[in-house]
Amino acid sequence: MAFPVHVTDRTIPDPSSQKLKWVKAPLTVLVVKKMYDDSVLSAFKKLVSWLVEFKNMVVYIEKKYLDKNYLLSQDEEFVDHLKTKLQTFEEGKDDLTGKIDMIICLGGDGTLLYASNFFQTNVPPVMAFNMGSLGFLTPFPFDNFKEQVTNVLEGHADLTLRYRLKCVVCKSGSESHKVSHIKHINNSDSKQSYLVLNEVVVDRAQSPYLSNVDLFVEGKLVTSVQGDGLIISTPTGSTAYAVSAGASMVHPSVPAIILCPICPHSLSFRPVIVPAGVEIKIMVAENARSSVWLSFDGRNRQELMQGDWQELMQGDCLRITTAQYPVPSICARDQIDDWFAGLAGCLHWNVRQQQKPLSSIPSTTSLDSVELSN
Repeated sequence: MAFPVHVTDRTIPDPSSQKLKWVKAPLTVLVVKKMYDDSVLSAFKKLVSWLVEFKNMVVYIEKKYLDKNYLLSQDEEFVDHLKTKLQTFEEGKDDLTGKIDMIICLGGDGTLLYASNFFQTNVPPVMAFNMGSLGFLTPFPFDNFKEQVTNVLEGHADLTLRYRLKCVVCKSGSESHKVSHIKHINNSDSKQSYLVLNEVVVDRAQSPYLSNVDLFVEGKLVTSVQGDGLIISTPTGSTAYAVSAGASMVHPSVPAIILCPICPHSLSFRPVIVPAGVEIKIMVAENARSSVWLSFDGRNRQELMQGDWQELMQGDCLRITTAQYPVPSICARDQIDDWFAGLAGCLHWNVRQQQKPLSSIPSTTSLDSVELSN
């Protein structure tokens, strides 16, 4: 006789169990500010000065912050006082792996996405202050930054582990349209990989034709996507581009991948959610009228010619899996409260005019008798 599997509460991971625990006291911090926004400069200087002078931390900033054409360089007092105490780096040139204990972001959601891109493997805990437009991913106000940063440095905080997607583009060169799907996958001679925190978007760009791509899940062809495109999103990205295209909003602690079409040609093509452990594969259909374009967290987006990385030709392939390196995001309160506060405060989720109460409510019996008498 077969017995059903007994499921206990312990088999279900509790998001509140994700606590910030420092193995050793943090000594190095990367401070990233919102670009092209002078209003953030004052807060940036206050934070950096305080971290160096009162917390004795080694602060990393981008080298371009101190360039002569950058507004920060015009503050001679700040630059002269702290320049020798700051560590600088250049994106794409310097590897920060293993050098940073925590990250502090000053800006909006895009600033956090930008900062996470510096780390292709393990990501330090990220503390994000809301100084941007939306702030769904940035739960901390800057008003009392000293108290809040001190609290985090002492290890008193919850974490939300935000899953990322690993995207691998496989291309065989400009002659890829002459190669069969199977031959190309087994013999692709060019690969490029990206990590995304929000989503990867496949779309038709400026082509007058519908995009037409084959969608594989775990190696099985599940459907062909015809329309303006397809969004492959993380739970974190489900409240970004995907939600505007009709996807469900998924808590970032849920291990899942969201597949959301953009203006599909079939009205029955609704967004779906699949387990985080599956491999998604996208290929341009053999009968497609044009190629498609890719963008990764909104970056690397440009008008492309044939053979560029972000353009998929017939026979090319995009493979997507859940990356093993999530982004540990520090909570202002906890994982649940922060998320629902973001839904209400940023997206105005379920905000509506409430019904006015009735001065007197008739009983159900009296309503039935009135209906019968009529």
